[in-house]
Amino acid sequence: MDAPKILSSTPGPSADQSSQYLTLRLGSEEYAIDILKVQEIRSYEEPTRMVNSPDFIKGVINLRGVIVPIADLRLKLGISTVQYNDFTVVIILNILGTVVGAVVDSVADVLTIQSESIKPAPQFDTRVDARFIRGLVKIGERTLIVMNVEALLSNAELGVAD
Repeated sequence: MDAPKILSSTPGPSADQSSQYLTLRLGSEEYAIDILKVQEIRSYEEPTRMVNSPDFIKGVINLRGVIVPIADLRLKLGISTVQYNDFTVVIILNILGTVVGAVVDSVADVLTIQSESIKPAPQFDTRVDARFIRGLVKIGERTLIVMNVEALLSNAELGVAD
């Protein structure tokens, strides 16, 4: 039996590079994030609010002794009114050694995406910073927005001092 291939999540010159992505929903749009950044998925629970935090930071939770900031991605990206329901979840991510939670409307599935199928997103003058988007990918009838979670939830973007 052949040894398994170790695949990188960063696009490179190899045409057969692929990575797995967790798909999620924010409003009416579908997004994808690198599964290697995902630590766990939890049901939404009201976090402890922190004073002087940005509006998109819902607060913090104590996750097995680790204080984790919880960011609502709808608020961070300026997407419509936020409504929490039974499908709302928190994706616990490990971003460059920092654990952070991301509130999303729902998660769908895990897909394997070829690096070359991720196409650059057109640059518009929108509220969503272009640094937060790696590109777009078409999977059947679905168009997914591939997110750059390192840029989106970096310490600088969260307003957290290193």
